[in-house]
Amino acid sequence: MSRLLILLIAASVLGSDIPLSEFSSRRTIFREALQDRFAVIHGETEKGSHENRDGFFQSPDFYYLTGIRDPGGVLVLSKDQETLYLSKRDEKAERWHGPRLSLEDKVTDLTGIQDVRSLDLLEKDLRKLRKKNQADATKLLALQRMQKSPAEIAMIRKAIAATIAAHRAAWTSLKPGKFEYQIANVLTATYRDKGCQRNAYPPIIGSGPNATILHYFRNTRRIDAGELILMDAGAECDGYAADITRTVPVNGKFTDRQKQLYQAVLQAQRTVIAAARPGVTIKQLRQTATDALNAGEIKLGHLMIHGVSHHIGLNVHDAADNELPLQAGAVITVEPGVYLPDENIGIRIEDMVLITPDGATVLTSDLPVEIEEIERAMARQTP
Repeated sequence: MSRLLILLIAASVLGSDIPLSEFSSRRTIFREALQDRFAVIHGETEKGSHENRDGFFQSPDFYYLTGIRDPGGVLVLSKDQETLYLSKRDEKAERWHGPRLSLEDKVTDLTGIQDVRSLDLLEKDLRKLRKKNQADATKLLALQRMQKSPAEIAMIRKAIAATIAAHRAAWTSLKPGKFEYQIANVLTATYRDKGCQRNAYPPIIGSGPNATILHYFRNTRRIDAGELILMDAGAECDGYAADITRTVPVNGKFTDRQKQLYQAVLQAQRTVIAAARPGVTIKQLRQTATDALNAGEIKLGHLMIHGVSHHIGLNVHDAADNELPLQAGAVITVEPGVYLPDENIGIRIEDMVLITPDGATVLTSDLPVEIEEIERAMARQTP
């Protein structure tokens, strides 16, 4: 095998800053949790990933345990076994798609997995294993993935930095008469310029009445003067996602009514962030947000029609059990919002926070959130 081919394959497997030792440690922890059961974790296939539309992206659970970005692998784990199944090299297919990790490669060196077998043997081996109980790998991995390692947090910070740059670029390009999709294009182009592969989810660019639609993805409306625009968008960098929302005035200045509502949402967000800590549940944080929105002169709690937090990592809504208390190392969003269709106003403010042993740290604080800061940023003045 040529040195170029080896380097291309290695890049596809090791294309992140997470060391092989961490993937090995993840598998060990998961195997211990299996007890007397076994689990089968399938990698994504090219067909299943809609490669022709979006490019190939690996299954998060399979990537979490192996670090492999290439399609077609299967991982079988039990307390005393870890086996990776791969196809043999298909030179004809590689002429179309490029090199893929295959049985002939130095797979153990690239992945740290000692037992590597042909995919042709999978069904035969599974028949032997079925004497054991099969575990629900998705549920077990969700529990494991809730706490992020320092390496994962560093990857999330990379996605956040690209996302903040994208939001700032979108603000700069914003003006009445443009279309929502033009703002979405600025966001996506900035992510890619910063080294990220794709949107973590379709950008939500809701101007005026569209800001009151929670999952508004059409982005087709012409933006008008005097209204607010809600921008909910995040980058995915090397598999890890960011998720940030800001609501800003198209003209660069909030009206008095817009300020009143925005400040109420911002105060609710501050209250939730102050309450976020180990031992608290996401359900409790949601109630904290509702109470905060009802604490002011105008009662807005009934206008928040969604949850206030979710875990984030390899998925924008990351694998998690939201009934469990938060632990240090979790990364969650805090995103209160109010929606007034009769006034064509929707306001959501979303930041990402890291749960620490004694509270929470805002990871996205470099993007302005205060009214005066936003107005200065949109006026292209130095804060």
